[in-house]
Amino acid sequence: MKLLFLVLVLLALVFLFFANNDPVVLNLMPDALANAMGMRNEFTVPLFLVVVGALLIGIVVGYVLEWLREHQYRAEARVHRREASRLRQEVAAVKGRGSDEQDEVLAILEDSETAR
Repeated sequence: MKLLFLVLVLLALVFLFFANNDPVVLNLMPDALANAMGMRNEFTVPLFLVVVGALLIGIVVGYVLEWLREHQYRAEARVHRREASRLRQEVAAVKGRGSDEQDEVLAILEDSETAR
């Protein structure tokens, strides 16, 4: 179902692009600024390239902003992972020591019972 939906959306986009392939003039900056800098300002490109470019720029900017917004959560998760790892090592060490201590305690109790 999901694949069918994606294929239909892709097909609609392809039809939209072919229907809107008329050339448009794209100005990158105001004419006065371009003339002052001695740069070429006008580019003639098909309309669908302008639309695809705008979509891609929007996706990249949105991704970067979201990545920056979630930085604090990733940093907090990193701290929690380190703490969990440290606590796992500590538990493993205590379990390793605990079995020996328990045996010693049982031995002491058995000795005290035999002495009675």
